[in-house]
Amino acid sequence: MDFHEFWLDIQAHPHYLLMPLIAGFVGYVTKIMALEMMFLPLEFKGIRPYLGWQGVVPRKASKMAESATDLLLGRLLTLEELIARLDLQRMVGEVEQHLMLITDRMIREVGENYLPEYWHRLPNFVQFAVIKRIQKEIPEIAESIWADIRRDPDYYIDIKHLLVSNLTKDKALLNRIFRQIGGKEFVFFRNAGFWFGLVLGCIQLLCWLIWHEPWLMPLFGGLVGLFSDWVALTLLFRPLNKVRVLGFSFQGKFIARQKEVAKDYAGLIAKELLTPANMIEELMRGESADRLVDLIQKHIEIASNEQFGRSGALVKYALGSNKLTEIKAYVVSKSIEVIPEASQEVEAYAMDALDIKDTLVSRMDTLNPYEFESLLRPAFKEDEKTLILAGAILGFIIGELQVQIML
Repeated sequence: MDFHEFWLDIQAHPHYLLMPLIAGFVGYVTKIMALEMMFLPLEFKGIRPYLGWQGVVPRKASKMAESATDLLLGRLLTLEELIARLDLQRMVGEVEQHLMLITDRMIREVGENYLPEYWHRLPNFVQFAVIKRIQKEIPEIAESIWADIRRDPDYYIDIKHLLVSNLTKDKALLNRIFRQIGGKEFVFFRNAGFWFGLVLGCIQLLCWLIWHEPWLMPLFGGLVGLFSDWVALTLLFRPLNKVRVLGFSFQGKFIARQKEVAKDYAGLIAKELLTPANMIEELMRGESADRLVDLIQKHIEIASNEQFGRSGALVKYALGSNKLTEIKAYVVSKSIEVIPEASQEVEAYAMDALDIKDTLVSRMDTLNPYEFESLLRPAFKEDEKTLILAGAILGFIIGELQVQIML
């Protein structure tokens, strides 16, 4: 057939011209499907173990969280560095008034609950003097406890557990991180699907005009889904380093946006994960929480011995060792109970002092392309073949529907 015959065929069947557009539509739809399959659903939907689906990112949440955390802690930040930025005197000063109120309440509760026969006999001015004497020691105790934590922060705060556990239990947050840092890449991914599909659709139209074989439609539909997925994914991350061809520079879309992505990523980490509140939560309820209890108990024991001095044995005899142990246990438990309440007073200062966002932005600037790629690539890499195959299958099905339209 020559061009004239092709033209006559098109005039007789003008709907043939829809082929490139339909192929572009296939390319676009398969990209949308691939993106949604990466993130949704958050939980498995279907019949386990194989008949159903869970988003790639939520399903591999633990592995992806560990991968992101390894880069964050191995290359960008250390807990020692963050803790060192917090000025001990400033922190105690921020919470001192709050600590005084808590101490007043705690001493009165100890007196009324454990020593009512002694406490109620004391005149008010004596009770007040006892409270003031103990309050005077509180900042020093707080400083001593913090100094121990600062000397070996990894012993008390498992920062990797903090990050991984928060990302794993909040799959929506993990999705949001990947969606936000890769937002522009995902738009490119969808649009690239359309344009690659359109080009393949033109080739499909030519082949149809030559052969008019029904199997061409599902074949090209599958090829559009397969090829456009693969090419679009490749262009997101390759080439890693800039290359120049005919005066034009080329680099993977995600890699080329390193500075912009760094700001989004750092903002999310600082706002959602490495917050003072989360660090306090990990300190108190993380895997090393028992160590904090032991530390507080040690310093309360030291403070008690210093307060009682040589009369310690007499006090122990008068109160009874069991009651004294109960009082100390109560003070320890109440101290741990009020830490989150007190920490709210220092949160604004801590956020400013930690300066996590600006630190991450500046240090992500120093990542080489291979390291930077690891921020987003795992989201695609884990089930890349599955996503591409799903695109090919959907393209094949749409191609089969095209046969019914064309014939």
